[in-house]
Amino acid sequence: MPRSVKVGKEFIDRVKVAVQRQRYPRQKDLAEELGLSLATVSNFLNGKPVDCLNFQEICDRLGLDWKAIADHNSNGSNDTTVIENKQPPEVSFVTCPNESEIEDFIYVERPPIESICQQALCQSGALLRIKAPGLMGKTSLMDKVLPQLVSRKGYKIVRLNLHYAEEKTHFSNLDKFLQWFCVSVGERLGMPNQLADYWDEEYSTSKANCSTYFEQYLLKHSETPIVLCLDEVERVFPHPVATEFLGLLRAWHEDAKTRHIWKKLRLVVIHSTEVYVKLNVNESPFNVGVAVELREFTPEQVQNLAEKYGLTWDLAQVTQLMDMVGGHPYLLGQAFSYLQMYSVTLEELLQNAPTEAGIYGNHLRRYWGMLQQHLGLVEALKKVVMTSGTVQLEPIQGYKLYRLGLVQQVGNEVKIACNLYRQYFDYCFQVSSYDA
Repeated sequence: MPRSVKVGKEFIDRVKVAVQRQRYPRQKDLAEELGLSLATVSNFLNGKPVDCLNFQEICDRLGLDWKAIADHNSNGSNDTTVIENKQPPEVSFVTCPNESEIEDFIYVERPPIESICQQALCQSGALLRIKAPGLMGKTSLMDKVLPQLVSRKGYKIVRLNLHYAEEKTHFSNLDKFLQWFCVSVGERLGMPNQLADYWDEEYSTSKANCSTYFEQYLLKHSETPIVLCLDEVERVFPHPVATEFLGLLRAWHEDAKTRHIWKKLRLVVIHSTEVYVKLNVNESPFNVGVAVELREFTPEQVQNLAEKYGLTWDLAQVTQLMDMVGGHPYLLGQAFSYLQMYSVTLEELLQNAPTEAGIYGNHLRRYWGMLQQHLGLVEALKKVVMTSGTVQLEPIQGYKLYRLGLVQQVGNEVKIACNLYRQYFDYCFQVSSYDA
């Protein structure tokens, strides 16, 4: 048996459907549950070779017959190290109405956000900042906006999720982080690693070397603007590299005002939390450019989403569902997908929704599992759940719960994000031994 196996090209769509059926909204959620690297899961989903045992483990979790979907025309590899260290592009999971390949994904417009993003990125040296908790549609927004810049403007798009950086290796060492950053951007542009030609470790600095690599290599060899979309930027916030890296992004944005080469670079900074990093006001990328914050869907947008799933709903039904999950795009999409696929009523779905037997079971268990690793967050969430209105939390705990999407911010206080979370976590606290 070969040491590495890959999904046959003709089965990739089936794999993505299986991911949706198992209710993994993002590839990192699947990776974390399996205890595998994000690169391994992403390689699997892109039809690239992974270790045979990992291949079988992922298939088993997704309910797939690994022998049936494996590419039997591939001879495999006896060396998987290089494969596992590659940084493949982020897979964007989209909700598919059936297993056939579709041209587009289900998306609800959030005017005027889409046009604001388009107009911003058409400006030389643009810096667009997008903020929202997890699973609120940041990736879907970019899935909608960025391809139009390719088709209409001919721009090059680079999407880089900072989840691919190794926390211990990169986030503690600026030089290693910026080298990883440069190579990763180059790979996504189809350009070979040329660090040896541009990185002066003896006489220059890490930030100067990184700027040189972009200016004299990546940007210089591109005839069209490059949109660099950085996702999960909040991952650098707690680490030593944060101040220098974020300051570098601001410096590039300022350089675009006076230097032609930097006008080619359009930056998108996506993050899910407030910026708890001490930055000089003149060195922060979070007080310049165009800011977009994604909010929950309105009842009209929820009704529009239902129609896209082939469901004809009135506002009374919309209100009934929103009383449980609010206007949360992911939770709503899961409900509509389930109602479309199975012969169940809305009342039946809602009855089991806040339980482990319901459609959100995996989603809720993952949250509870993450919280178990941070008992301070458990106590903070319990305080929120037990309060009918808003409650004040220690700022760091509040922003971590907001990042997870479990609470909404109301000024300096927070409240539970939706009734689904209140009911499920209330149950968890009742059967657990946590004291208020």
